[in-house]
Amino acid sequence: MKKIKVLIIDDSSLVRDILKKGLSADDGLEVVGAAPDVFVGRDMIVKFRPDVLTLDIEMPRMDGVEFLRRLMPQFPVPVVVVSSLTQKGKYITIQALEAGAVDYVSKPATDVARGLTEMMNELRTKVKIASTANVAHWKNKKIEPKTTVTKDPTAKALSESTDKVIAIGASTGGTEAIRQVIEELPPTTPGIVVVQHMPKGFTKTFADRLNEICLMNVKEAEDGDRILRGRVLIAPGDYHMKVKRSGGQYIVELDQNEKVSGHRPSVDVLFHSVAEYVGANAYGVILTGMGSDGAKGMKAMFDAGAKTIGQDQASSVVYGMPKVAFEVGGVQTQLPLERIAGQLMKLVNADK
Repeated sequence: MKKIKVLIIDDSSLVRDILKKGLSADDGLEVVGAAPDVFVGRDMIVKFRPDVLTLDIEMPRMDGVEFLRRLMPQFPVPVVVVSSLTQKGKYITIQALEAGAVDYVSKPATDVARGLTEMMNELRTKVKIASTANVAHWKNKKIEPKTTVTKDPTAKALSESTDKVIAIGASTGGTEAIRQVIEELPPTTPGIVVVQHMPKGFTKTFADRLNEICLMNVKEAEDGDRILRGRVLIAPGDYHMKVKRSGGQYIVELDQNEKVSGHRPSVDVLFHSVAEYVGANAYGVILTGMGSDGAKGMKAMFDAGAKTIGQDQASSVVYGMPKVAFEVGGVQTQLPLERIAGQLMKLVNADK
């Protein structure tokens, strides 16, 4: 079987050696080069034509985010970011995902010996997934840094209970897909609950970043938060999120029960709860991601009368979760990513 060619870009010679040794330990991976900065890396990309890059984002001369903004429109290649767990590192990682990175792994901050083993296991898996990713849509795309939006302080949407609920699930490639959907929605949109496969800590940074650039109010969910018109609740890393009904209101409940479909938070857990408590008043969206998490839950939502949308193959970074959801009969309509927000608003407006 053909090996996956990997190029490492990191300014630390120690990290380059660790990554090279760890990736080369997998018979399916071949490290074709290791560059100390993005300028050397750029030349190596042209020379070796790697299938996947691993990219440090905090580097001198030019950081990884700016490199991605220049690279992806000219030479789209799947990139897995290797970032620190600092608050700055988390924020820059989210920006890197906006600029075209497929996924990321975190450098261990404590217990380095055990942490390195876990990191390399995760990195090998994510490099293999990234090698299947569709990044062709970045070709010739103009990538502009997202600017902070000014929200209308007189808007009353957040004081209103929502009688409809939109549930969104995603994994690999999902941070950018979720951003693109939510960024297009007005502040009067029914309350939204989101599960994106991310570890603890990154979900708050992701929510805060979305809140900066979207018209809706976005926050990392807390136990008991109300689902309100104009509000988006992101499931926190390492916690399942369920929707429950409390009187005339919808709220979210968080727990740390066993992983479902290999994940916590799990899209299936969220979608099953929406099917049970919201039923035909719900709208389900399943976006790009590896695996099958969310497929059974979306089928349950569809069977309960919810309207459901799946991202199509052409626009998905990884057409796994939407594919399985479609195959089991949970997806009513498949659409390219750029049409999903518009279709959601059509469905919501038609139900008024």
